[in-house]
Amino acid sequence: MRQQHIEQNNARPLSAVRSGEKVRLAGIEAGRDLHSRLMAMGLVPNTEITVVSNKHPGPFVIMVKNSRMVLGRGMAHKIMVSACDHEKNNSRLSGQS
Repeated sequence: MRQQHIEQNNARPLSAVRSGEKVRLAGIEAGRDLHSRLMAMGLVPNTEITVVSNKHPGPFVIMVKNSRMVLGRGMAHKIMVSACDHEKNNSRLSGQS
């Protein structure tokens, strides 16, 4: 059921987000230990995340609440995100032009 809710919001893995893009945390598809660890790092539902660097090879760097964090790619793949509200509005506006 949790999976369906995430898919309905057009969520995608954080690992698929380009550098410079802002997204909102939609859910975490991981076990209890990783879920708790990420929540302790401030990654809770609806938190805005900015991808600072997503280069292959290289570190996966994000910014959350003015703090930079480096995540493993496997961890980033389990974090599901969706477009921020202002990002959705900007894409709608540009599509209407």
